[in-house]
Amino acid sequence: MLVRTQENASRRSGSSELNALAGHAVFCSEFKYHRGSEIFGEGEPLEYLYQVKSGAVRSYKLLADGRRQIMAFHLPGDIFGVENGAVRRFTAEATVETTVRLTIRQNVVDEELGLAAATNNILKLVTSNLQHAETHMLLLGRKTSIEKVAAFLIEMDVRLSAAGVLNLPMNRRDIADYLGLTLETVSRALSQLRDRDILAFIGHSHREIMVRDRAKLAMFDH
Repeated sequence: MLVRTQENASRRSGSSELNALAGHAVFCSEFKYHRGSEIFGEGEPLEYLYQVKSGAVRSYKLLADGRRQIMAFHLPGDIFGVENGAVRRFTAEATVETTVRLTIRQNVVDEELGLAAATNNILKLVTSNLQHAETHMLLLGRKTSIEKVAAFLIEMDVRLSAAGVLNLPMNRRDIADYLGLTLETVSRALSQLRDRDILAFIGHSHREIMVRDRAKLAMFDH
């Protein structure tokens, strides 16, 4: 299935990132998703490639015991939905109000076009995804809870920070399911970092975070 809660879909030329991936001009549609809306589900046909225009998307897999393991967060500019095989291995959902662009996968990977640039670009994207998966596995298996949370904040600081403030587009449950921790453990680790004056919370939701001491935060990520 394509989209459950889209609004104001419009046909338009592809973004520069999707054009660069394909190696030629592609056309894409633009859809809006409400927080928690599914973009695609595990087991669905692999028909489309996506790019986040605004908001954020989580990719996750439900484990046999019913727990949710978030594999990645896709942020503005990120291209996602690139997988091998005929069906989706993960589910993707909007974590906040989100706008995505999508294009038919065949527009990018059509072998008849014979574009070496597209093949190289897709291989680079797949390699980048594999590197992220490797880093994520190491984070899950080898770090203490405060080290995991610090590593997550450093990643988000690089990808999101504007004017020194992190505006996280995911809640603490999402962070916990990404790091393989409980909600309480994530909250406790964030409080410890605040108490050490490494970060400060802005507002009541605690999604806006000011990193006061990046050097000290980096000491936990080793």
